[in-house]
Amino acid sequence: MTEYRFRPTRRVALKLAGAASLAPLFAPAVHAQATTNVRFTLDWRFEGPSALFLTALEKGHFRAEGLNVSIDAASGSREGVTRVASGTYDIGFGDINSMIRFRDENPTVDLKANMIVYDRPPFAIVGRKSRGITTDVKSLEGKKFGAPAPDAAYAQWPIFKTVNKLDDSKMRFENVGFPVREPMLASGEVDAIFGFANSSYINLKSRGVPENDIVVLHMYDYGVELYGNAVMASPAFLSANRAAVAAFNRGLVKGIRDTVADPAAGAKLVIARNDVARLETETERLKMTIDNYVLSPYARANGIGGIDPARMATAIDQIGLTFAFKNKPKVEDVFISDLLPPAADRKVA
Repeated sequence: MTEYRFRPTRRVALKLAGAASLAPLFAPAVHAQATTNVRFTLDWRFEGPSALFLTALEKGHFRAEGLNVSIDAASGSREGVTRVASGTYDIGFGDINSMIRFRDENPTVDLKANMIVYDRPPFAIVGRKSRGITTDVKSLEGKKFGAPAPDAAYAQWPIFKTVNKLDDSKMRFENVGFPVREPMLASGEVDAIFGFANSSYINLKSRGVPENDIVVLHMYDYGVELYGNAVMASPAFLSANRAAVAAFNRGLVKGIRDTVADPAAGAKLVIARNDVARLETETERLKMTIDNYVLSPYARANGIGGIDPARMATAIDQIGLTFAFKNKPKVEDVFISDLLPPAADRKVA
C-alpha cells in the first residue's frame, strides 16, 4: 500500500504560517493566577495542633486560594502575637487574650483577630491525684504550683481565683521554665502546674505518669469565659491584603475539615517536621485539641471561626481582672468577622 504525504505548495505554506501567527490574537486569554506570599507563624513547636495548618498547606488549600504560605514554629502563644504585631510575620496563630492585652499596652498597633480556632482555650491547671489534687477547686488551696511567668494559662489565674472565690495566700507559685514544668510535676517537686492541657497532659503521660493519677481542670469548666487561640494578621498586611487574609481563612477551614476527618494523617505531617516527636503522642494531642477546643458545642452548632459577641464582651471584662486596662476595648476593636467564609461553609462534621 502506497503512503501518501501532504506537501503544501509554497503559497499554501505561507498561508498556514500566517494563520498560525495570528492564532494567539484570537485564542482565549489564559492568565496565571497571581500568588501572594504569606509568612505565617505558629504559637508553639510543630506538635499535634499544628496539623490544622500543615494539612491546609500540604493538601494545596492555600495554593488553590492564590497564596504561597510558609509556616514557622514559635516558642509560645504570646510570641505569635508579638511576631505579627511587629510585622515580622504577615499572619499568625496566638492567644487572643494576650493579643487584647498587647493592644492595650501598645495603643498605636491596631491588631485584631479575624478567625477563632480554639473556641475554648486549653488553659488548665494540671495536677496529680496522688498529690491531693481533685476536680474540686478547693483542693488547690495550700498547694505548690509550677507556674512559668510567660505562660498564657498562668496569666489567667486572677480570673480563675476570682470567679471561684479561692484564697491563694497560702499557695506557692514557683516560676519554672517550660522545659522543666512537666518533669517537676512528674517527680513530685510540685503538686500541680499551669499550662495548655493538650501539652501538659500528654507530656505527663509520655513521662510515665499514670493516666488515672492526672487531674485536668480546664478553666472553661470553672467560669472562665475566655476564647483561646486565633488567627491574626499584622495591621500593615491586613490593610494591603484583606482579600489574602480572607483567602487564608478559607484555606484553613478546609485544612481543619480534612484534619478532623483524618487526624492520623495530619499527625504524620507534624512528624515530618519534628524528628523527636512520636506519631502516637501527636495523634492523641491533636485529637484532644479538636475534641475539646476546636469543635466546642458552639463551634459545632455555628461553624468554626466566629464569636458570640456577648461572650466576647464578658471575656474582655474578665481580662480586666488580670490587669488594669488603659483603654478598655470594645468587641469590634479586637475581632473582625467579615473575612470569614459564610457560616454554612464553616460547619465541620
